[in-house]
Amino acid sequence: CNTGCLERLGAEVLEAARIACNKYMMKTVGKDNYHIRICPQPINILRINKMLSCAGADRLQTGMRNSFGKPYGKAARVFVGQHIINIRTKDCYVAEAKEALRRAKNKFPGQQVIQVSQKYGFTGLYKDEFSRLREAKRLTSFGTSVAVIRERGSVEKFLERV
Repeated sequence: CNTGCLERLGAEVLEAARIACNKYMMKTVGKDNYHIRICPQPINILRINKMLSCAGADRLQTGMRNSFGKPYGKAARVFVGQHIINIRTKDCYVAEAKEALRRAKNKFPGQQVIQVSQKYGFTGLYKDEFSRLREAKRLTSFGTSVAVIRERGSVEKFLERV
């Protein structure tokens, strides 16, 4: 799910999209057949300067003097073309993943695009390149990603550096 505009997504919005996406995927494909990743992290603090709107409020508040405000939420800054939600699943469940992303997309403001990547999982390798390197035993697993062992040097030296 890619964004089409510059925006700030609140932490509540990201959580609502994650719940909608996860609920649909769990119901349709089962909990062991997918992996969801929420890319933007809500680190911007949103603040509010509360103003009174009752009679005599002008004597109780200072207006815009000392108007830094109190924190009331967090938001993530999302840029044009940035990934918001990634789902890694098997090829037979691509239609279900698209539907889950469509449901999550409705929680976001602005315009989002659902894309199917040609890369294998969360790695930066294309599927045919990944299978070729795996058969040659030139991949090292690091959780959800992999590292490619280059032809220079030995495997022991590579693993010492990592």
